[in-house]
Amino acid sequence: MTDAASAITAHDVRKNYGGPAGGAGLNGFDLRVGKGSVCGLLGPNGAGKTTAVRILSTLLDMDAGRASVAGFDVRRQGRQVRERIGLVGQYAAVDEVLTGRQNLVMFGRLNRLPAAAAARRADELLERFSLAGAARRPASGYSGGMRRRLDLAASLIVSPPVLFVDEPTTGLDPAARQEVWTAVRELVDAGTTVLLTTQYLEEADRLADRVCVLAAGRVVAEGTPDELKSALGGDRIDLVLSGPEDTEAARAVAARIASGEPDVDRTAHRIGIPVAGRVRALIRLATELNEAGIEPEDLVLRRPTLDEVFLHLTGGNPATGTAAGRADPADGAAAAAPQEASG
Repeated sequence: MTDAASAITAHDVRKNYGGPAGGAGLNGFDLRVGKGSVCGLLGPNGAGKTTAVRILSTLLDMDAGRASVAGFDVRRQGRQVRERIGLVGQYAAVDEVLTGRQNLVMFGRLNRLPAAAAARRADELLERFSLAGAARRPASGYSGGMRRRLDLAASLIVSPPVLFVDEPTTGLDPAARQEVWTAVRELVDAGTTVLLTTQYLEEADRLADRVCVLAAGRVVAEGTPDELKSALGGDRIDLVLSGPEDTEAARAVAARIASGEPDVDRTAHRIGIPVAGRVRALIRLATELNEAGIEPEDLVLRRPTLDEVFLHLTGGNPATGTAAGRADPADGAAAAAPQEASG
């Protein structure tokens, strides 16, 4: 992808907060986000997600490296960057005393829109985010999902080409999360580029065109969700048994068919099996289990999940910040900085 086709770029960006643990907020962060796409920054608390967003949105200076947003250098052209971005933080930044419409009109006026233009834009956004029916209600009476949608609307008051969305569904119930996901996808369909940070693997899977996995302030893997899943080794079969008595016999059958080591969860009576030749492996497993007199509770053929990809890339312990097979001595003391506790 060329720089001309990129809405956001970062190269070797570094930010160190200091402190006894090393405090590496970012430790050689690289990123390239295509125009009109959603890029998901995926990682646990302390991985550097919020630091990356704050630097790219000019709220925080980098120690080293270079970055651009909408074609403008983040360090040297901060004003031009700010004119072209919207930012949705981890918590809804709306005035609860004001109505939904009053909030949007206020944001329009703060962005130097004339009064009439601010009112028109507020009405457009209320309709777009399905909030017109609640426009004259105080925001204090909005549900969590409604507040986040109002927050998204406020960030788009001047139609920025690039939107940063930092953990948009933290603390929301499943219905509210679906509302926010729908709103984000509609923004991208309209041409907005979105950089989304999240701890939720399902959220990244549902929303992101590309995913960048962060650990210890650097990208340890990137690709489409399907590419990352495929890199883990293809398909899997989940075998669930009715009790512990058949576990060893079922594991022996599974080992003959699996393309790698079966994963046995004795507490849940579950065996996970990586396989090649998905349908043939499923038929063979069912046949051999039947011949061994083992009747499973469930037998499911599936793709790897982003959860499994993430645990694999971070060596089973994402908080350590070391990717499996990519250990770097420089990361050994790079625990999350206290200032970066939220992302």
